[in-house]
Parts: sequence; C-alpha cells; structure tokens
Amino acid sequence: MIEAAQIRAARGLLGVSQAQLSKLALVSTTTIKRLESAPYIRGSAETLWKIETALESAGVEFIPADESKGPGVRLKGRTARKKAKGGVARTKKQEKNRNW
Repeated sequence: MIEAAQIRAARGLLGVSQAQLSKLALVSTTTIKRLESAPYIRGSAETLWKIETALESAGVEFIPADESKGPGVRLKGRTARKKAKGGVARTKKQEKNRNW
C-alpha cells in the first residue's frame, strides 16, 4: 500500500497540485489533503486505488520498502511530467463514477 509521503513525492515529481491530482483520480481535493496529512493512510481501498492508478498513469512508479530502504517513487520516463500536466485519459466508467 502506498504511503502519504509517496503521494506527496509523486505529485512533486509530476509538478501537479492537489486539485489537479483530485481531477486525475476522480476524488475530492479534500480527500487528497486528508490522506496526505495523515501519519498513516486510512481510506477506502477504492479511493487509494484511484489515486495510485492516476499517479501511475501519469508516469510515476511506486517503489516498495525493503529490508534496507524505505518506500519511494520515481518517474517511469522522461515524458511523465508532461503527460501529467496534459491530463490522463479517463474511461467513461471513471467519469460516471465521480464521488465528489
């Protein structure tokens, strides 16, 4: 499961605001703020999946913690930041299921 610091770091790498991420993930900005400020991620699995999927679609790769290092994030490629700024294509189902 991703951590709050990973969400903040991923947004930083992509150069997107909380409001922009909320649009990409189809969740409210308040939800993004709440999750990023919490010491431990708590929320519905669907909400976390939407955020993680949106960030991965925008070009972020989440790196799990291992025995010697903590969790992290990195860009998948050089075009990731540009892709995030332009927006991520959403399916009709995602558009229909907005929860904000």
